[in-house]
Amino acid sequence: MGDAFLAGLVAGYGVAIPVGAIAILILGLSARTSFRVGAAAALAVATADGLYAAVAALGGAGLAGVIAPVAGPLRVIAAFVLLGLAVHGLRSAWRARRPAAVAPTPARTGLTTPVRAFAGVLGLTLLNPTTVVYFAALVLGRRDTAEPDATTAGLFVAGAFLASASWQLLIAGGGSLVGRALAGPRGRLVTGLVSSALIAGLAVVTLLPG
Repeated sequence: MGDAFLAGLVAGYGVAIPVGAIAILILGLSARTSFRVGAAAALAVATADGLYAAVAALGGAGLAGVIAPVAGPLRVIAAFVLLGLAVHGLRSAWRARRPAAVAPTPARTGLTTPVRAFAGVLGLTLLNPTTVVYFAALVLGRRDTAEPDATTAGLFVAGAFLASASWQLLIAGGGSLVGRALAGPRGRLVTGLVSSALIAGLAVVTLLPG
């Protein structure tokens, strides 16, 4: 069971660490309004990641009987999907060396309260199809998918949520020091490289016999 939670943590950090438009928005909200608003936006991102992780985990469990006979080929496909996402993240990180765009002001976005920030950022994050593809590939690549277990799936989702929440809250609470360093050109490059390495590592683990 601990393995499922650890897998969720790694998966959560893999999808959360790249600093993109949403992370910059969270940073801007926290800097221009308050930490409460930034934290609400950060938890919205973590909630979206958790929901996608749950959909992927429960979907994988529901298809367990069908995919069991072809589990081997599916793991190979999942590994290539993950590698593709890693390469895409690497290319995006390399392009992100230029200065990041300034996040919209709260007056323009309307995300001036914790409730509005949570709802708005949750909607924005849920519109990203890469996240669900990422988690679906991870679940299909896991060897315990053929033996669905609610506790295992719950631990995986909890790990993904906590990883995403901890990283997004770090950005929200970083203020002008940590947050702006992560959102700068060098910070975006480093976080993109770390994320791509994590995802590529998950792909390799998926292909390993065992």
